Amino acid sequence: MTIHKTGCQFLIFLFLILLIINVGIFSLFKDDHLVYKLFSTISILFYFAIFIFFRRPNRVVNVNEKHVLSPADGEVVAVEETIENEYFNQKLLKVSVFMSIWNIHINWIPVSGIVKYQKHHNGRHFAAFLPKSSTENENMTTVIKMADNREILVRQIAGAVARRVVTLVNKTQMCQQGNELGFIKFGSRVDVFLPLDTKINVKLKQKVKGSQTIIGTLK
Repeated sequence: MTIHKTGCQFLIFLFLILLIINVGIFSLFKDDHLVYKLFSTISILFYFAIFIFFRRPNRVVNVNEKHVLSPADGEVVAVEETIENEYFNQKLLKVSVFMSIWNIHINWIPVSGIVKYQKHHNGRHFAAFLPKSSTENENMTTVIKMADNREILVRQIAGAVARRVVTLVNKTQMCQQGNELGFIKFGSRVDVFLPLDTKINVKLKQKVKGSQTIIGTLK
């Protein structure tokens, strides 16, 4: 397991800030070791919590053109038919995975293909598990066109705490199932829109693993 590149600069910056604060606390309370030890312990625990948030696991992906892999670690919060209004403008199956702050926040590519469409949307920051977050929160939409011309839409959605959606693929880029799609910082959600005839392999409240759990099987 390594640290994801999106967190490297932030972790260095946070380390320097905490170091400066601890030096200041030490100079103010150098005669009160209890205060300094307490503050330094809290700083270490806080830094460790942020450090593990950016962890990047090593996973083996079983590539299969019929399978749709989970785009994220977390809990399934929606499995439903709904109208997708941004790109398809038609009814599709939607599977939504909510990532708590404790989950790995890397997003993975659910199917292999070429990036056909991509667009970032500014928005609000409702709690990511709420249905309205799918359309009203800051989000990034990516459509992947598969070799058989079917298209799958993936939407990365920022949450109440999340303030940045990072996408690591670009329009017209060929992408491999199980590779990294991007990263969302501090609590978020990913929606996947699938053809209506897709067999859904997950249910509400099920825990899933990104690039590992098969959320759907294409006809």
